[in-house]
Amino acid sequence: MTGMGIVSPAGNSPKDAYATVLSGEPQAGRIPAFAEMGLPVTIGCAIRDFCPETYFSKAERRRLDRTAQLGVAAAVDAIADAGPGFAADPGRSGVYVGSGTVSLGVAMELTDHGRVTDTAAMPVATVPTLMPNATAAWTSIRHGLQGPCLTINAACASGAMAIGEAVQSIRAGRIDCAVAGGVDASLVPAFVAAFDRLGVLSRRNDAPAEANRPFDGRRDGFVLGEGAAFLTLERAEDAEDRGARIHGEITGYAVTSDAAHIAGPRADGALLARTMTDALDEAGLAPRDVGHVSAHGSSTRTGDRAEAAALRTVFGGPATGHAPPVTAVKGVTGYLLGAGGAFEAAIALLCARDGLVPPVPNFGGGPDAEGLDIVTAGPRRVPPAPALSVSTGFGGQNAALVLDPAWNRP
Repeated sequence: MTGMGIVSPAGNSPKDAYATVLSGEPQAGRIPAFAEMGLPVTIGCAIRDFCPETYFSKAERRRLDRTAQLGVAAAVDAIADAGPGFAADPGRSGVYVGSGTVSLGVAMELTDHGRVTDTAAMPVATVPTLMPNATAAWTSIRHGLQGPCLTINAACASGAMAIGEAVQSIRAGRIDCAVAGGVDASLVPAFVAAFDRLGVLSRRNDAPAEANRPFDGRRDGFVLGEGAAFLTLERAEDAEDRGARIHGEITGYAVTSDAAHIAGPRADGALLARTMTDALDEAGLAPRDVGHVSAHGSSTRTGDRAEAAALRTVFGGPATGHAPPVTAVKGVTGYLLGAGGAFEAAIALLCARDGLVPPVPNFGGGPDAEGLDIVTAGPRRVPPAPALSVSTGFGGQNAALVLDPAWNRP
């Protein structure tokens, strides 16, 4: 990994986002427009101070909806961070984008319960703007990357899967390098209302800072957020030959499907546990080698319970002597959907580099977290070691990435 780009509620650069996550300060706040519409949920984790004009011309801003703007901007920053010489052969350079939705803002604006009242008023750019692959396509076009240009839709595991699939393509020799990550812009009224109908959103409207509560016994759902995170990936020898700074290495990746329920996890977490074990096996590591776990930490009743069961299966408990500290970044950023796994992987690598594990906001204990070493009350100092980042998504999607900081490579 030679480059990172982040646009998020925690900050619009890796440095700022990392500092905010380490602070443990929740970024949820009130969304006045939601209150004015009378929505039952009026809170969210919004991006602040994003300036699209920094990245796009006026004409481009008309053709890219917010999702694509966030995604392309983060990819631009990641490629810039990789330095000169990245993607030297455009034909062997890929783009891998994970997203859990489509261009929601445009979709909601165009529909009136399925009726089209004025076809002449339909913008010419509607179809290109709505395309689920718009972020990938615009990133490819902007940088002239002519290799695979793929969009992966695996709900909230999308970003992690995009990174993992890019790594596999590089290892297989199909491409030399890739920009990979995830993006979603889900703070759209109808989408918020739809998630609320599923009963997975917190309704702590009067106390947004207390709403995201991963693994806590009083959790009542998550807070939706928006964001994008992208990484540049290439073979270590290529990065070294061009003198690039190496942030770290992705040494393990695995995916599974619960094959159980469209909107809920398998209760025993068995397939998620297998995902973690498979990723560690690919990295050549045992559970005791993991320095910390960046958990999915959805703040839902069933999601956290199943993930905790999976973590206990893989690592045992404190009595085993090798249960690693656990953090859950969504406590700070909210639920970034397809961007979450990519954002959390980037932060996990920075934490592994510095030997710091961020605290989980609002965690006060609870039976579902029994046996887990949840970090609270400030960042915890740990010895240098690889990190395990875990992602899950509706449909039973599971993904895990093992991230090793550059100084920990042989």
